[in-house]
Amino acid sequence: MTDFTYDVDAEGVATITWDVPGKSMNVMSLDGLAELEGFIDQALADDAVKGVILTSGKDSFAAGMDLNIIAQMKASAGDNPAQGLMDGLTRIHAMLRKIERAGMDPKTLKGGKPIVAALPGTGLGLGYEIPLACHRIIVADNPKAKIGLPEIMVGIFPGAGGTTRLSRKLGAMAAAPFLLEGKLSDPKRAKSAGLIDDVVPMADLLDEARNWVLSASDKDIVKPWDQKGWKMPGGAPYHPAGFMTFVGASAMVNGKTKGVYPAAKALLSAVYEGALVPFDTAIRIESRWFTSVLLNPSSTAMIRSLFINKEALEKGANRPDAPDQKVKKLGVIGAGMMGAGIAYVSAQAGIEVVLIDQTQESADRGKAYSEGLLDKGIKRRKVTEQKKAQVLGRITATPDFAALAGCDLVVEAVFEDPKVKAETTARAEAHLPADAIFATNTSTLPITELAKASRSPEQFIGIHFFSPVDKMLLVEIIKGAQTGDRAVAKALDFVRQIRKTPIVVNDARYFYANRCILPYTNEGIRMVREGVAPALIENAAKLVGMPLGPLQLTDEVSIDLGAKIARATRAAMGDAYPDADVDEVVFWLEDEGRLGRKANAGFYAYDDAGKRTGLWEGLAAKYPRADAQPELTEVQHRLLMMQALEAVRAFEEGVLMDIREGDVAGILGWGFAPWSGGPISWLDILGAARAVEICDRLEAAHGARFRAPALLRDLADSGETFYGRYGDGKALAAA
Repeated sequence: MTDFTYDVDAEGVATITWDVPGKSMNVMSLDGLAELEGFIDQALADDAVKGVILTSGKDSFAAGMDLNIIAQMKASAGDNPAQGLMDGLTRIHAMLRKIERAGMDPKTLKGGKPIVAALPGTGLGLGYEIPLACHRIIVADNPKAKIGLPEIMVGIFPGAGGTTRLSRKLGAMAAAPFLLEGKLSDPKRAKSAGLIDDVVPMADLLDEARNWVLSASDKDIVKPWDQKGWKMPGGAPYHPAGFMTFVGASAMVNGKTKGVYPAAKALLSAVYEGALVPFDTAIRIESRWFTSVLLNPSSTAMIRSLFINKEALEKGANRPDAPDQKVKKLGVIGAGMMGAGIAYVSAQAGIEVVLIDQTQESADRGKAYSEGLLDKGIKRRKVTEQKKAQVLGRITATPDFAALAGCDLVVEAVFEDPKVKAETTARAEAHLPADAIFATNTSTLPITELAKASRSPEQFIGIHFFSPVDKMLLVEIIKGAQTGDRAVAKALDFVRQIRKTPIVVNDARYFYANRCILPYTNEGIRMVREGVAPALIENAAKLVGMPLGPLQLTDEVSIDLGAKIARATRAAMGDAYPDADVDEVVFWLEDEGRLGRKANAGFYAYDDAGKRTGLWEGLAAKYPRADAQPELTEVQHRLLMMQALEAVRAFEEGVLMDIREGDVAGILGWGFAPWSGGPISWLDILGAARAVEICDRLEAAHGARFRAPALLRDLADSGETFYGRYGDGKALAAA
């Protein structure tokens, strides 16, 4: 079986069709690259062939390159992975340059054969870089299609010529959103932006491509950068306009990445240096910077967590062996922001939803939340009136629990009170089929205890959504002591239906995500009490890659919620409770009425419109800054290590069963320094021995909460890494 097929019609137009067997979307393999190059050589060598159409046998063009190829390139080079990567990239560039030059005379630029990319749908990464090397890009008018270069989102940048070609095609400034932000566009927007040349009806795609091939002249197939006298759009770096562009781009990149994402800086360097030299030299510069990024442990970790592991979890890597559990009818109990959000994403996914609240008015308010989101989508031209009507038509808002009849899954999202949840469970199950799965959405209450209110504890499970539901990608599935495999499979299949990323953990206080994030906010608050400058705390967090500082995050979540959690935890733990110092600060702010963003007053000050105006000056009056401030790295180690150590402890205790889930959840759930690949990957980047050294120093200075777990010390003693020992999804108990 082959990835590409080759056919020549009576008019001498060759069609190379990409159609990888057994895949819903085309991805490029090393064998596929060789096949494609072989067919290009065949077409260029055949005098009967007038030109080439490169297209796909699927309803999309391609999702890019299989990132496992990078590992193969590294491995093939043995002790010199950089050479292996450079050699592999050089082969890819040579093949794409062969397409671009198409057999033309290198001096006269005549005699080449026109090659057109005809995309029936989505072209991402290499799936757009190959068309960029073709002489024309025609895309079917498929509104679901996306065109672009999203590599920056997984810690790399377009390294198969996309960076050089797009920056030369559009100019550095116009190309920036697509290169530095990974912006994707539908076909019409892609044409407006200059990414592609034509948008045509799907039925006309191949005819339009064939007509262009047969009418193309020598001039039509010479790329602008191969023509004599070509100048970079917007100005080269030595041009006044170009100089200002690159100065601004450098400031923007460093401002957004805080210097911790190597790919963005390397991309900008490749564009800047490449703009100073001829195209073929620029491509080699791009390859060198790309190789540098691929050898950076940050890149390896981001690819592993945000691409390979995330995809594996979404495909059911840890799903029990159970029949398909796709949800047909969903009940959502509680129409507040969380329940309304769950109803919205479920209806968006095509699921029939019953949304229940205490009164018709409150249930209708919950449904109106979906209407508001859809209206915003209409304003942004991402949603049609027809789509809005379809989604809203799937949501039935009612106070009547009898409407749950026929639901195969219920998600309860009522107030975080065990008695209220128990009453809701019994009331709902009175109307549910015997085999329905009941899920509780909770962030703190033990699932095993809540399951006692259910008629079937084996069909009771926790599904922890993160707010806002429509934006947050992670969903945490929690198994109670008696939760059965079918309930787990049901929850996983539901989360995949609504296009979220699931992790499965065992029941314990705060489960996994909150268990790791609470120590982060607590450590920041503890430092305020110690007299560490609040600005140092917040900026140290951002400079190490956290999206929000711990004090801002506390404001966003709300200070009174933190106080409530603290009181409940203290009551449960008694004398073992470790956070009295934190409570002093939190309870003081609560007493002052500074409840966070919702009150326009917290660690930060806010204006009347709710915009942060800076850290509240009253903090310094209550907790004066110490004369001696800690080093930046010391603050950063305290903030990150508190999270990472909890991740390790969760794995040691069997709460977290797969370190891959721990890293994916860290990034998607609370934004743990994405450049690191997640909390477990960060420890691997440090090395276990170095991590233990940091823990020992922090423990001596700040207490037992920084004590290195036994597993971390074991890895340090053996010289192993977490991913070296557990990276295939192996649980600690099975190791």
